[in-house]
Amino acid sequence: MDDHAEDSRLDELIHRADLDELVRLIDDRCAARDWDGVLRIRDRCRHAVATGRQLWPAATLSEFRLALLAGATFVAAVLDESDGLSGRFTIGPLTEVAAQHHTWDDLAPVLDRGPRAAFVAHERVLRGDVIDDDDLPAVLDLPLALQSWEPDYALATYTDEGAEFPMPSLPERWYDVEPVPDEILDDDVEYAVQQLVEPWTTSSNGQVDVVCVDGDVAGALGALGLRRARVVDLEPATAIAWLAWAGASGGAHGRRRGAAAGRFGAWWTLAALGDLTDEWPIDPDELGALANELRWYRWDAHEPAMGWNLQIAVEDPGESVSWAILARDAT
Repeated sequence: MDDHAEDSRLDELIHRADLDELVRLIDDRCAARDWDGVLRIRDRCRHAVATGRQLWPAATLSEFRLALLAGATFVAAVLDESDGLSGRFTIGPLTEVAAQHHTWDDLAPVLDRGPRAAFVAHERVLRGDVIDDDDLPAVLDLPLALQSWEPDYALATYTDEGAEFPMPSLPERWYDVEPVPDEILDDDVEYAVQQLVEPWTTSSNGQVDVVCVDGDVAGALGALGLRRARVVDLEPATAIAWLAWAGASGGAHGRRRGAAAGRFGAWWTLAALGDLTDEWPIDPDELGALANELRWYRWDAHEPAMGWNLQIAVEDPGESVSWAILARDAT
């Protein structure tokens, strides 16, 4: 079937606002690797919205498939910096979707040097690329290479039909502690954690509670109101991976922000723990040294793990202060 006949069918489906058949048409064109045809579906479904036809799902699916599967020029089309609508309703940011199968060398020649390109670059860094590009805007003020003290971040896996967002792993050597409340101190870590999981609280059902105490981790857990608790020691890299996982996630109902945003949130929270946010951007070696000076724990109250949760405790032995972080979201 030629392009004219196929687009006559497309126009008919749009006229009828037949989403089911439009999805089948997208599937067919993807199977045939007819990326020009998929892009035309995106464009015409968008234009149909002005006529009252609610065809955003078809336009969104077209963009998602192009970013995930098509060649670099089509990725550039859906990441066009002048297009403020692209990716608005996709399951994850198109910058993260595009970075899954396209290297920076693939995309660099065709992307506009704007914020979206910068986010793609940061997503590719998490997948092992080392990028030297002076034309990218400093949207995150993070190095375009992984540092030796950083973890293997838990990355999304996108498929034709959806996505998987794995959690980082946890050790299994738990031990009980007796929470005894210590004096609560004021600091900026609570605000940093609120920013880290903002989609959980603003777009979903999440809640956040952070305490800082003059004392040890047992005192911080007591200040949260716990009567019984257990902890497991975390390597700094594992703790950072959990912070980044939370920062990348949208929680139960919020929109995912992507692994690059999660990495930034983890770095910013770490900087807040060291009272270094006023010095941003921070020397990576200084931040890595801080991460290794702190003692990190995962905690729970012997309850089953459900939904999205970030339950981290941190102890600064040099300053004799500790934090307990509780962020939860449920379906």
